[in-house]
Amino acid sequence: MQLNKILYILAGMLMCLSFTSSIEATTDQAYGYGYKKKYNEQPPDLGFYAPLIEKYNGFYMGDSDEKKVYLTFDNGYEEGYTSTVLDVLKEKQVPATFFLTGHYVDDEAELVKRMVDEGHIIGNHSNKHLDYTKASESQMKKDLEDLDNKIKKFTNQDYVQFFRPAEGRFNEKSLKVTDELGYVNVFWTVAIVDWHSDRRQGWQKVLDNTIEQVHPGAIILLHTVSEDNADMITHLIDELRKRGYEFGSLEDLLWEKLLPLY
Repeated sequence: MQLNKILYILAGMLMCLSFTSSIEATTDQAYGYGYKKKYNEQPPDLGFYAPLIEKYNGFYMGDSDEKKVYLTFDNGYEEGYTSTVLDVLKEKQVPATFFLTGHYVDDEAELVKRMVDEGHIIGNHSNKHLDYTKASESQMKKDLEDLDNKIKKFTNQDYVQFFRPAEGRFNEKSLKVTDELGYVNVFWTVAIVDWHSDRRQGWQKVLDNTIEQVHPGAIILLHTVSEDNADMITHLIDELRKRGYEFGSLEDLLWEKLLPLY
């Protein structure tokens, strides 16, 4: 992808601009990402996570004044529902980013290829789903590189720009290392407990729980391992559009973050 190459160059330039802050002493204190939810289309309160993530050029939401949202999915394993989700995204012409593990790419190469062929982005979610707060810098680099190589082997995506830490666990060191390697850490402001494939709530409840958290600029985190989500996704897209929201891609968001700097 030519666009990914351009983004890579710009990300490298941004990294140079932030070099002074990146060489400051970093801590190894581990964090499990979270926030205080707000409702009525208000973004959540991230506390000190927000400036820490921003310090290393990551992001967790888009422009809070623009009614645009970003769909992202974390895929560690397959339960037979991703193809349905892809069908809906294609029908509705909605872009998404799929954060994949190495296990998923190994086992579901055809689905991974389809994601890219249909215009979606593949992000790195750690080859071995490692807790980077317990990994050395060399372990992080190898884990990232191993998964990137798998993604490039099976798809036309020639560069992996975005990274999401496994289980949302990170520390300042992991943010610094991934940033210096050219990755953009992507967190989120809307999420529900939807990763248990054996727990049925019904698509309406899943939809209601998601919609009540949505706000302008939201990065929405979903999983594709439940029938509820597969049934819900078409209703989510329709309802958000009814409320005046548009769907953007993380590449759009990265451009918006980078261009004001040049």
